[in-house]
Order: sequence, then structure tokens, then C-alpha cells
Amino acid sequence: MSTPFTSIKHPIAVDPGRGRLAEEENYAAHVEQMMLQILFTAPGERINRPDFGCGVKRLVFAPNSEVSAALAQVTIFQALTRWLGTAIEVNDVKALAIDSRMEIKIAYTLKARGERRFLNLEVTR
Repeated sequence: MSTPFTSIKHPIAVDPGRGRLAEEENYAAHVEQMMLQILFTAPGERINRPDFGCGVKRLVFAPNSEVSAALAQVTIFQALTRWLGTAIEVNDVKALAIDSRMEIKIAYTLKARGERRFLNLEVTR
């Protein structure tokens, strides 16, 4: 018999019905929350892990060009592969510079389930 999956929900919140930390019971949602932590954490932001993250937030202040998009693709692919390589397989990362925004599309596979999923982000300047 398998035990149900639970983890602390991110961002941390209190479950008003239980009066304790909210839990995430969906494994796919948990992995997506971990991906967002990596994407939005800037390198140097974590005290004991100065190389954690890839800093997508700093793209807001970068020039919007094809060069920035290519750099974002490589940085995102490397960070997700490094920090979540045991949980996911990153199939594809695409970043497109369109007008004043950058669209980021990530295709990945949950290794535990063999399930292909997608995460789409938009960084607006």
C-alpha cells in the first residue's frame, strides 16, 4: 500500500480549517512549486546555497532581445536540470522576446510518473 504524498505548500500558508501549515497533496503541483522557487530565486539569495536558482526576476531589468532570450533558455535549462534533475527531465525550454515581454515555455517530464507537463511564464518589462 502506498502512502499519500504530502509536503508543505509554497508559498507557506496556514490552513484555516486545520489551524496549521497548509499542505500540498498533489505531487505535480509540488514539483511545479519547486520549479518556481528555482526560477524566481536569484543566485546568491540563499545563505547556504549561493549558487541556487536562476534569477528570472532580473530579466525585468535586462534589455529585451533575442540574446537575452537565448541566455534565459540556457540558464533556466541548466538550473532546473541541476536542482531538480532527480524529479524531472527538462525536455525543452523556449524563451521568446516579444515587444516588452519575454515568454518562457518549459516542457518537462515527471520522472516518478512518466507524465509530460508544461510550465508557461511571462516576464513583463
